[in-house]
Amino acid sequence: MSTFAFVVVVTAIAGVVGTGLGGLIGVIFTRNSEKIVSLLLSFAGGVMLCIVCLDLLSDALGQVPDSVGHVFFVVAMTAVGFGIIYLLNALIDRKTNPQVKHIDKNHPKTADQLSELIHSDHYDEHKKEYEETKGQKSLSQLFIAGLVMAFAIALHNFPEGMVIGASYASDEATGGVGGLAMAVVIGLHNIPEGMAVSVPLVAGGMKKTKATLLTAVTGAPTILGAMLGYFLGTLSPVMLALSLSFASGAMLYVVFGELLPEAILMWRSKAPAFAMLVGLLVGVVILFV
Repeated sequence: MSTFAFVVVVTAIAGVVGTGLGGLIGVIFTRNSEKIVSLLLSFAGGVMLCIVCLDLLSDALGQVPDSVGHVFFVVAMTAVGFGIIYLLNALIDRKTNPQVKHIDKNHPKTADQLSELIHSDHYDEHKKEYEETKGQKSLSQLFIAGLVMAFAIALHNFPEGMVIGASYASDEATGGVGGLAMAVVIGLHNIPEGMAVSVPLVAGGMKKTKATLLTAVTGAPTILGAMLGYFLGTLSPVMLALSLSFASGAMLYVVFGELLPEAILMWRSKAPAFAMLVGLLVGVVILFV
């Protein structure tokens, strides 16, 4: 099996199986799940923060001889990755938020419910209108709402795949084994994200089996991200640095712009902070033990 094919297989396990497992857990423990998901999202954010800062960015900085210009290149590409994911999420919010009744000027400027995190609340609004009018409302609007929800989830999963793909490309350049460790980390990271997808789907009336399967499918963009990350990473050291930096920035936005604010608003206490610390320390163990 070629390295590229192996990357695809490993990423599929980390993305689809990891997210699907989280979805299964979510539909089993639907009651009082928000506090559990809050802790798990914080934990996942801590793990990813550790991986980005102690592994991905250091690998990006080590791809070409030390120079001030290279440092600024990595910084710039990290900012670009962060900014692009932020802008795409902002565009989705701007499109969907006005159509959801409970999101008004007094609402927090970020998601405070699981349904908002994946925009299933927007989909449910269109589904309700479609059913109440007995199909008189355009089915295309319902379909578009479904696509928006899928795209919002993909924005979380795609950079995760880039992390895996770029890590395997780095392994080829350095002879390391960081790619497999990164796949394990992403797989663990995807479990709480899978719960965050399945819980609001079941709450919206979807059957548990269908919600679990749909949640697993949402992990598929991870594979596309891994293919791109690996392809760019094998072109040259500079492109590998770009791929690692961009993926790092994208993941930093997911952590600081989505996971942690959501976790804190779901459980307004100090608990998410402690869960994040545990995740960060677990990341250190994974990287250095």
